[in-house]
Amino acid sequence: MLFCSGLSGTGKSYFIENILPRGNFYKLKSATTRAKRPGERDGREYYFRDESYFETEKLATRLFVNEMLWRPGEAKWLYGVPEFEIYNHLEYSLVYDVIQPRYVRQMVNWFRAKGLDNYYDFKILWFVPSNDNFNIAEKRQNMPNDLAVRKMNTCNEYDFMLAGFNIYKDVEPVNSYTVAQNTELMKYLEHYAKQK
Repeated sequence: MLFCSGLSGTGKSYFIENILPRGNFYKLKSATTRAKRPGERDGREYYFRDESYFETEKLATRLFVNEMLWRPGEAKWLYGVPEFEIYNHLEYSLVYDVIQPRYVRQMVNWFRAKGLDNYYDFKILWFVPSNDNFNIAEKRQNMPNDLAVRKMNTCNEYDFMLAGFNIYKDVEPVNSYTVAQNTELMKYLEHYAKQK
């Protein structure tokens, strides 16, 4: 179970799509209430759902990303990995792309509560931001307050500590430009890419 945590624009998705060894890895898809971006399709990038879905569906994680800016009558930007998404892919090594460490903790706790933690080795990669990650975030905004929400997200040592992780033991900081040159990490990932 590979967690890729880091701010918007730090290279998490690029790593998963272009550097992570091919094979037995499956990227978990979240359900979301946000609007589709051009080119997105339901069930491919996300499961696009309404707010009621998040009240009735069993979820392994639940994110309310615009909670700090939300006002009654406005749309909630909810995200969450449905339980069926995990159960349907248990034969794979799983990848979860998420910004904040507290949602990594939610997923780890879900695996433990379901008794599945003995079947998975948890690895957390912390994508350390470059100086231009907010410029990248600006290009991705597609909703009112989108950039403000992205800038309110944090992913730092303190966030990992608040989520109950040891930054020196449980978390591996990586740079999106040099992660492929980390031979020890890539050997580790190759091992799980080949397992069935």
